[in-house]
Amino acid sequence: MGKSKAKKFKRQHFSPTGLPDSTDVQVEQEVENCCPAVELLEKLQDPCPDVREYACASISRLVQETRVIPSFLQQDVVRCLGPMLLDKSIAVQETAAGALRNLSACGGLEVCDAMVKQDILTPLAALLQECSSRLNRSLNTMEKYENGRRNRLEEVTTEAIHLLWNLCESSSLAVSIFNKEGLINVLVQCLQKHEENMDLAICSAYCLQTVTEDNPELLASFSASTLQILDVLIMQSAISMQHLLLRTLVAGCVWNLKGILSCTAQAEAVSTVARILSETLEVDAGQVIMELKQAESQKLAEVNASMRPREEDAMDEESMKICCVPNQGLEDMSDLLPPRDEELKQAEAVLCAQQTALEILVNMCCSEEPSDDEWEEVSSSDESDLCAETCICDSGTDNQMMSPLCLSSEVHAALIKHCVPEKVIKKTTLCNNVISEICFKIPSWKTLVKKMQRVQCRALTCIQNMLSVMDPDVLGDEAALRTVAEHLSQLLFTNLDPPREEEFLEAVTSAIRSLFQVLASRGIPQSLGSQQFLVFSESALRCSNPGVRLNVVSILGVMGSTLSKQAGTAETLHMIGNFLLQVAMKDPYLMVVGEALDAIFDVFGDGKEAELAARSIQLLPTLRNLQPLFRAKIRKEGKDKYSSDQLCVLDNVKVNLRRFIAYQESLQKS
Repeated sequence: MGKSKAKKFKRQHFSPTGLPDSTDVQVEQEVENCCPAVELLEKLQDPCPDVREYACASISRLVQETRVIPSFLQQDVVRCLGPMLLDKSIAVQETAAGALRNLSACGGLEVCDAMVKQDILTPLAALLQECSSRLNRSLNTMEKYENGRRNRLEEVTTEAIHLLWNLCESSSLAVSIFNKEGLINVLVQCLQKHEENMDLAICSAYCLQTVTEDNPELLASFSASTLQILDVLIMQSAISMQHLLLRTLVAGCVWNLKGILSCTAQAEAVSTVARILSETLEVDAGQVIMELKQAESQKLAEVNASMRPREEDAMDEESMKICCVPNQGLEDMSDLLPPRDEELKQAEAVLCAQQTALEILVNMCCSEEPSDDEWEEVSSSDESDLCAETCICDSGTDNQMMSPLCLSSEVHAALIKHCVPEKVIKKTTLCNNVISEICFKIPSWKTLVKKMQRVQCRALTCIQNMLSVMDPDVLGDEAALRTVAEHLSQLLFTNLDPPREEEFLEAVTSAIRSLFQVLASRGIPQSLGSQQFLVFSESALRCSNPGVRLNVVSILGVMGSTLSKQAGTAETLHMIGNFLLQVAMKDPYLMVVGEALDAIFDVFGDGKEAELAARSIQLLPTLRNLQPLFRAKIRKEGKDKYSSDQLCVLDNVKVNLRRFIAYQESLQKS
């Protein structure tokens, strides 16, 4: 009971690269002066296209602040902006698509769902079909930006596809409409423009990866020509970090499409996907970031030097002072630099590529059993076939500790062949202080730190899944497993100030939990100090994320179960037992309470040291008092707050609690 499943990665609602900075001073001032939703929406009806464009652009900036989104929704912003997608002015189309994209990205799942229900996909699909038709025409007839900037029509298409991607990430209804409207053809067409417009191709690949996941209706309509296009893209060399990202995204699409391939083609596709992911993870992102930062600094120095007057045209001393004011040159040369820093774009691309690769691997290494929670549906101590004594003594040990391997031989072999497990482990150390310091020096590069942390979290989740579905030998022998355990422990206990984000804590404790279960099942001692982890556990109890608390409790259960079989451990078991009892009595989330009780069964189920510790913490009377309260909470909260699978688990805990109390009573009588 309480064993963690291999989790299928469910992407959180994603705010795409390129979303304007929400800290913009103008945005803050406009928000503080009360959001002019009514006035701006009225301007959308103005006969002058410049006024309509201004209104769309203003809305686009304002909705980056989530606190103003409700006021716009109350004024029916979606239905007001929808017609602007088909405006006669291409500038209005672009800014309207950008405003809706920002609304979908910053508003979250509920706002996206509301946008779909308010029929935003009807004008969006019409716009995309129109863009597709116009993209087929000769480039010479297309409207272009002044000063040689890229085609305006492609800008509109990029914004529209970003919006489509956000909606399909959040709404199954949006995916159904996508299928019905045949928008797959638009995405494939835009993918083929990667040599001319990489940004357009990348956002199309992101969207394609999203809509091909768990979408049998779409997969059934895939043509051989479309598959061939993907095959060509995935086989191309990664000549830049953006190419690396595009190829990784296409690999994700191929993985989603493997079910429609023949057996032979499917085996080849799996091998190719594993190779691509391995090559993506092999890139040293930290080194790439450092080199790109140096290249950017060199470019700025060259531009700065080109702006200095020649000696024969020397200015007077006062003019020279003005020219050389520190940091002022950076602002003055902004018009001479590209619209978006190319080095930063490439740095973002390598991190996005590695995040995507790890997310694909998480899904490759997961159980096919559908479940939204991490608890096994069946207790490790099923009441139907185990007596009370056997239930208590055997729970949490040996073959009960691990889920059965459920990874296909083709996938398993491909991941081993391309050394994927070792490369995943390396990605858990991507975010180091040296690289972070480099990124923090310039505001626009600070976002890379968050992206590096996200890659680290995905790598930790991937380790958890690999341990759940692959033979642990893929990580090496006993010494190698202990090395991985020490590495994960260092990640947990290093740099505690400032406190790490909950996403990281859940990821690292999940990985440690899975690895410790492997070590315990093989009788390999773990190296994590009990005292040190207990100190951490006390602080983890204050974490609002129940997943972190659940993992901590489970880890203590594995540690305590191992210690109970060793001599002279009664004092440590006393501390672990006290902690677990506190969780069982006070945690507000019943699943964590259940895990704490399950850990108690494991720790105090057998052994002389466990018996001594159980008496010293008054385990039996405490559990007797807890039993009716636990039952009452299940009756009161169960149906309203927990799924049927979770209730099944809690019922098993309730049964095992009764058995464990009876078992402890029998020990006292003997």
